[in-house]
Amino acid sequence: MTARASNPALDPAGRIFLRTGRDGPVRGGNPWIFSQAIARVEPLGLGAGVFVEVCDSGGDLLGLGYYNPATTIAIRMLAWGEAPPIADLIARRLDCAIALRSRFIGAGTDAYRLVNGDGDGLSGVVVDRYGDALVVQLLTAGADAMRETLLAALTARLAPRAIIERSHGAVRTQEGLADHVGTAYGAEISEVIAIENGIKFSVDPAHGQKTGAFLDQRENRARVRAQSSGARMLDACCYNGAFTLAALAGGAARVFAVDTAARALDAARKNLALNGYREDSAAIIHAEARDFMANTSERFDIVVLDPPPLARSRADAERAGRLYVELNAMAMRVLAPHGRILTFSCSAHFRGEEFLRAVRIAQNKSGRKLRLLERLGPGPDHPVLLGHAEGEYLTGLMIADLD
Repeated sequence: MTARASNPALDPAGRIFLRTGRDGPVRGGNPWIFSQAIARVEPLGLGAGVFVEVCDSGGDLLGLGYYNPATTIAIRMLAWGEAPPIADLIARRLDCAIALRSRFIGAGTDAYRLVNGDGDGLSGVVVDRYGDALVVQLLTAGADAMRETLLAALTARLAPRAIIERSHGAVRTQEGLADHVGTAYGAEISEVIAIENGIKFSVDPAHGQKTGAFLDQRENRARVRAQSSGARMLDACCYNGAFTLAALAGGAARVFAVDTAARALDAARKNLALNGYREDSAAIIHAEARDFMANTSERFDIVVLDPPPLARSRADAERAGRLYVELNAMAMRVLAPHGRILTFSCSAHFRGEEFLRAVRIAQNKSGRKLRLLERLGPGPDHPVLLGHAEGEYLTGLMIADLD
């Protein structure tokens, strides 16, 4: 039975026509349509989260999306051209997402992003897998409307022990939605032991950062592991110690793990034990990374600098730029001769060339001369539509000392 028969709420409720000349981005694959691009809505009075057919100014169908009259991003596209019923579309998108991950995720990993919103054709939907548990985030009114159909499809395909929903945050507030947090399916769980590249880590799917861990850094942790033999490493802003564990697994001689959050450091200690390391295998330090780097006499062969988002909105970008310059200049000063830095910005509002420019300014302030070895980002379980640069957020650089 199709969604049109079983759930009329998922049927398109109207049509939205774009202004003349404003259809270029959506034709190019950008799923976000801003309110200024809309010419008219039929019928008037459509509410938040309803599904709509999107047409150009002449009435030609562009595709299917969902609408929120109260937000700047007024339409989020789900499909281009003729679209199947929503339930069928969700099923198709999930099947494609699962198949894609099966090509990239190795046998030693059971923690990864299963659905990455727009990049998997399900705007506003995030699904992360940790072992036999799934964590779901529904960030928009349209994603919220898909909840029951999405949960049923996930359960049918993956038979998880539990699905935890963690739908909260600024985007939901902007969408006019209350938080929706709790166990959506199966048993209530407080901990999952997940595996990444053979390394175990404990996840609190109900309370940890993001959905429980920072899965977007998996490939970059593998890079650190491959380079760590005999190295002294600084894991600045270490959170649960995932980069620290990767370095130890790669044979690091000594690792310093620094974070301001006592709870994060407790998680790091627990993860050390999970993997058979003594607590003193790494120096666990409760401090601001900036203060530690300013005061330490240690020098490091590898520095990982992965701070929390410093630009949570475009208005924060100028201040974030100054902070990235300061932090990276400090990281360069504690870098040993011939050392390497892996440095990151995890904000969509400060990325790409903007971040590279900040690191170049930091080089000038530090007095060091470094080489750009590689531009870094998330793994292939975090796809981004080619026409949607706004979907990019994690920018990383691997740089190395010249002398």
